[in-house]
Amino acid sequence: SFCGLSSNVINYYLKKFKKENSIISTDRWIFEGAEKEKTIGVTDISHSEYRNFIIESYKRNVQFFSKENLPYCIEVFSDDFFKLWSYKQKVKDIFERQITLGGKISFAYVDGNHSYEYAKRDFENISIFLEVGGFILFDDSSDNSSFGCAKLMPEVLCNKNFKLIIKNPNYLFQKIK
Repeated sequence: SFCGLSSNVINYYLKKFKKENSIISTDRWIFEGAEKEKTIGVTDISHSEYRNFIIESYKRNVQFFSKENLPYCIEVFSDDFFKLWSYKQKVKDIFERQITLGGKISFAYVDGNHSYEYAKRDFENISIFLEVGGFILFDDSSDNSSFGCAKLMPEVLCNKNFKLIIKNPNYLFQKIK
C-alpha cells in the first residue's frame, strides 16, 4: 500500500471504466532493516517515525484522490490476510471501517515483500481466490529486475491455469482455468 499511489491509480481506472469494485489492500508497513537498524539509512529518522509518516501519507492520499471509493486497507501481513479472507472474517481497516473479507478476487496486484518466497506465497494464495478471467499483476517483475518477483515469473509462465497478457515491463497474467 505504501503511500497510496497504486490504490489511487487502480481507483482512477475503476472510475474511468465505470466499475464499482472495492479495493482491498493489506500492508503492515514494516520495512526492510526495521529489526536491525535504529534509523533509515544515514538519517536521524527512526523506523517508527518513517512508518507513521508513510501510514499518514497513505491515509491522506487515498482520502483525497479516492474519496468516492475509499480503499479498505487491512493492517496485516499478506499471509495473515489470506487466512482472514479464507475464513470470511469481519475486520476493521485503518479507517476503523468494518468489512467482511472473502469471496472471489477479480484483480490482484502483488507489491509486498519482494523476496521470491513471499512473492510465491502471495501468488499461491491469490490463485485460490482469483476468479477465472481475473488478473494478477506483479510489481518489479521485469526480466531485468533483481527482485524475487522476477525469479517467480518463469514458474507462472509454465502454470497452465494462467496466460500471459502483457509484459510491459512487469508481468500481467489472466487466470484461464
